Amino acid sequence: MSIWWSLHLRREAASVPLARRLLLGTMETAGVDPDISYDLSVALSEACANAVEHGGDDSGTPSAEYRVTAYLDGEKCRIEVADSGPGFPPSRRGQRAALRPAHASAESGRGLCLIEQLADHVHFRNRPGQGAVVSFDKILKWREGALLKVS
Repeated sequence: MSIWWSLHLRREAASVPLARRLLLGTMETAGVDPDISYDLSVALSEACANAVEHGGDDSGTPSAEYRVTAYLDGEKCRIEVADSGPGFPPSRRGQRAALRPAHASAESGRGLCLIEQLADHVHFRNRPGQGAVVSFDKILKWREGALLKVS
């Protein structure tokens, strides 16, 4: 059995916990190990927060949307967050991009680095004229008697 869902969310801060709760609920119901669920939920929160902050057009239109898609299939979970913003600068495109951590006193700028630490594989890409996509996956561990556990 596999599970997938996709959300189209308004670029508002209130959308971030909504996406996180849906992911956590799905993983709990499926029987994913809580530590894995937590790591993925934090990574998802960071990707959503980036889409909310940076994922719109230059006019800052509050009605702009972003999309979150999650796939739980067998032994892996894959999450994708796509926005309609200007995209990543050239230094952040591609697999395992060389990200520089934020300065210790900075109040932001750690999200993409945190996603790289929490997930097994991360990919940043731009969709020409359509925004940026952050996708990441993690190998799942299961609780005893899990619904989706691979035998």
